[in-house]
Amino acid sequence: MSQNQQTRSRGSVDQDQFLTILSREDAIERFQAALFPRPLPGELRRLADALGCALAEDVVARIDVPPFDRSNVDGFAVRSADLARAAETSPVRLVLNDEVIACGFAPSRPVLSGTATPIATGGPLPRGADAIVMVEHTQPTGNRSIEVRRAASPGQFVSYAGSDIARGEALLRAGTVIGSREVGMLAACGIAQVQVVRKPRVAVLSTGDELVEPGQALRPAAIYDTNGAIVAAAIDENGGEANFLGAVADNEAALEAAMRQALSGHDMLVLSGGTSKGAGDVSHRIIARLGPPGIIAHGVALKPGKPLCLAVCENKPVVILPGFPTSAMFTFHDMIVPVLRRMAGLPPRTDAKVTAKLPVRIASELGRIEFVMVSLVEGADGLIAYPSGKGSGAITPHVRVPDLVIVGSHCTGLDLVTAPLARAGLTVRSIAVGSLGGLAAAKRGECDLAPIHLFDEKTETYNTPHLGEGLELVPGWRRMQGIVFRKGDKRFEGLDAEAAVRAALADQGCIMVNRNQGAGTRILIDRLLGGARPEGYWNQPRSHNAVAAAVAQCRADWGMTIAPVAHASDLGFIPLAEEHYDFALVTARKNRPVVKAFLDALVSDEARAALVSAGFRPA
Repeated sequence: MSQNQQTRSRGSVDQDQFLTILSREDAIERFQAALFPRPLPGELRRLADALGCALAEDVVARIDVPPFDRSNVDGFAVRSADLARAAETSPVRLVLNDEVIACGFAPSRPVLSGTATPIATGGPLPRGADAIVMVEHTQPTGNRSIEVRRAASPGQFVSYAGSDIARGEALLRAGTVIGSREVGMLAACGIAQVQVVRKPRVAVLSTGDELVEPGQALRPAAIYDTNGAIVAAAIDENGGEANFLGAVADNEAALEAAMRQALSGHDMLVLSGGTSKGAGDVSHRIIARLGPPGIIAHGVALKPGKPLCLAVCENKPVVILPGFPTSAMFTFHDMIVPVLRRMAGLPPRTDAKVTAKLPVRIASELGRIEFVMVSLVEGADGLIAYPSGKGSGAITPHVRVPDLVIVGSHCTGLDLVTAPLARAGLTVRSIAVGSLGGLAAAKRGECDLAPIHLFDEKTETYNTPHLGEGLELVPGWRRMQGIVFRKGDKRFEGLDAEAAVRAALADQGCIMVNRNQGAGTRILIDRLLGGARPEGYWNQPRSHNAVAAAVAQCRADWGMTIAPVAHASDLGFIPLAEEHYDFALVTARKNRPVVKAFLDALVSDEARAALVSAGFRPA
């Protein structure tokens, strides 16, 4: 065969590369179908080294945060009932107890009626106290006493146990990207190590005889390699660990050796250059020898970026970007970043989109999606987009609002039902305000669902009588409410709920912990008390976990909570009533896809099994 025949033969092979040009959508679909689904390898990392990683599994809070009722200000721990009549013209005098509560100091003396204990910000609330008076609102009167000239409400300047994070609740979901906020949440729960998705190791190679590494002298007809540095930085920005292996000349044997070595020690290979039809471009030919299935797409209807080559070799993605820097970056961010982030367990990027007018015509080629860099300026009638050539650009993320909003009664079972939604990438915000507060929010259209457990004495049924126009009931689960106490307390051992409350009321030194007004649990408590207001009645935390914490830490002797929380705290539990924890659904929102996803999850075998395992009984 003559030299000219060899040249024509080789040229025909190169021309065949672009006989089939895929649309952008087809190329993406084929590439991802060849790679996914795939397991995401995990690794245990110290908290300090987990920044930017995605959690490989759910993290459950092991403790309440704060772990005890604490003061929000410097001042004095008091009984709010002592200050009910305090005013500027009629101050109330309180005798100071002979201890000062600082951070890290466990109180040993109770606050009795007519007394107060100095307390620092963050100090634990002592037994008997239910409010804090700021030091600025008091006046020393000598003989270790103070005067207070304004009333204090129960819970004033107090952070209750579990008010930030409740023990047993899903602290962070699998897939959550760990930032500084998440590090703080994990540290607050005493968690030093987390299981994260291992960052994909990505080898980066530049190809071309003309390339010179930055810092070296630029020879004639050569250019500095910018793609290697840009691609490596973009990989690190999107959850990968880039390893730039330098530039390789257009020598087929040398390039194949470099590509094989790179693939053997990495999860992904990204090259730039060597994708077009020139006789020196050899990368695409080497891929066919690196393992099946090989090239997925070579030539995509994009401008810039048509020469892009996508391949999979032995389940590892191999990408050959165009050599022109702007083309390389457009195609990388548009088509490779989604794959890289998925391999890293990260959610898709949420990039801001704005509408703007073009002041000039842009000639565009039919049949290709075209990207154009622009500079935005403010015009009289909105944003104007001026084409800015082929320089660098910026991407601005936008804030994402929750997909599903749930407002109402607190229950640890809610996390079990919403877990599948979180795994599907949906954001769920649950706000605990009590059953009555949830109903009010639902009626105002401020949420999708309101969890409630309200008993109607007239009909002796739960929840349905409390619904109003525009709301409908969705059955949830059954949970046992009861009296909680410390094991071994003979005042409660062996009694039923009514007898236990009578025993508590008969002992003036027996302190209760209540629940907030509007909570379904509070309604049950008030029915049991029958108008009595025992010691601790005005201590009103907003969650079941805070009630259990108060009893377990001896700040109270009894309260009411649900069985799963009592058992998790290793407390004694006296059953009172199995209540219906249901959902008031805002009818106008029932056809939203995320609401339908929640309703499907609620009746799924997975959720029902999880609820039963946690001590609940699905409806």
